[in-house]
Amino acid sequence: MKCFAKILLCAAITAASFTSLPAKGAQAAADGVRIVLDGYPLPFPVEPAVMSGTTMVPFRAISEALGVKVEWNQAARQITATNKEASGTKKVILTLGSTSASVNGAAVKLAVAPQNVRGTTMIPLSFFGQQFGAGVSWNQATKTVSITSPKKDLYTLGFYAQGAYSEVSLIPDFDAVAFGWSRIDRSGQYTTSGPEFRWPQAAGDVTPESIVQNAASGGTAPYLMVYSGDKELELTKNVEDLQLQQQTIAGIVDTAAQKGFKGIALDLEGLGMTGDKTVVQSQYNTFVKNLSAKAKAASLKLTVILHPLNSSYKGYDYKTLASIADDLVIMAYAYEGETGPEPMNKVDEAICLALQQVSKDKLILGISVYSENKTSVNAKIGLAKRYGLKGIAIWRLGLIGQPVWSEMGQSVEL
Repeated sequence: MKCFAKILLCAAITAASFTSLPAKGAQAAADGVRIVLDGYPLPFPVEPAVMSGTTMVPFRAISEALGVKVEWNQAARQITATNKEASGTKKVILTLGSTSASVNGAAVKLAVAPQNVRGTTMIPLSFFGQQFGAGVSWNQATKTVSITSPKKDLYTLGFYAQGAYSEVSLIPDFDAVAFGWSRIDRSGQYTTSGPEFRWPQAAGDVTPESIVQNAASGGTAPYLMVYSGDKELELTKNVEDLQLQQQTIAGIVDTAAQKGFKGIALDLEGLGMTGDKTVVQSQYNTFVKNLSAKAKAASLKLTVILHPLNSSYKGYDYKTLASIADDLVIMAYAYEGETGPEPMNKVDEAICLALQQVSKDKLILGISVYSENKTSVNAKIGLAKRYGLKGIAIWRLGLIGQPVWSEMGQSVEL
């Protein structure tokens, strides 16, 4: 589904939220109302309508925006929605003109029968919220309808680097954790020592190896993260020098295999601000392709971490990289120097641009909790849910804090 169409579909959820609006007619419900889903404004394709005192909203648009499968039976004038939930599969059948709905075979009464408005089936907002778990609130002062999507089981990747040990207890709550203990140094050589991104020292019985082993035994896949910038052209050296590249790749794969990692998280930043971006992209594609081949031979997964497509760095070919790697992380942050919550419109744009090249099930939204706070983090998670992305990646443990962690737990299964 195209990104813009997806936004319109999700927007319909917002329209669904007007149960507590005064019943002054269909137009009154829509005029001047700001609608937000998980904290971010949405347009809506069909205006909500007040019928017999009940707010009616577009059923298909709302359902599909939340990942609910919808089918229309023209002969029976019925719409069927099927949703997979933690407790099982829920099947809802609505019939135009009938105040009786079927929910998993049981009859449920509607305040107002579903109606066809300009080719769209409209249903009572309250019914949708009850059956599919969307939370709704109304702020009279700001004329804002806020919709909170149901908690969702997304893939979660956490980053663990120097200073992260204070939140080591959170590791089991992630599906995977990337340990940032290696890098490509200023000379272009792969290393696990140096002033940053280094292999930590043991502290008594607590060793880096034990943390990795405990993660794996607890069901969290440990990844070896490899970092490099290109400040001193250390990354450029690797993509241009095939012999050096081979040495780098061998070092990465050997470390990951010997230390018990299940995958590699490649975070090589800074390519393509200058120069011929086509050449740089091709060179980096070759690097990742060569690494992928070695990683697969060692039974290692490969995650590639990338600047967003609306950044200044143009050296990353999302489409090709997605065909090589198991998944991609969009680093949709640092737009304004991480001085506060990232601008939602920029994060939204980054996702939309990526979706033009990559399937949603291969995209992971990177979220920096250095930028976000307890009132902003779920808006970013909400975008990952809205677009049906594979999951989220949190930079980093040691920075999260209990207030943010608690809020995250309201939006995603941890």
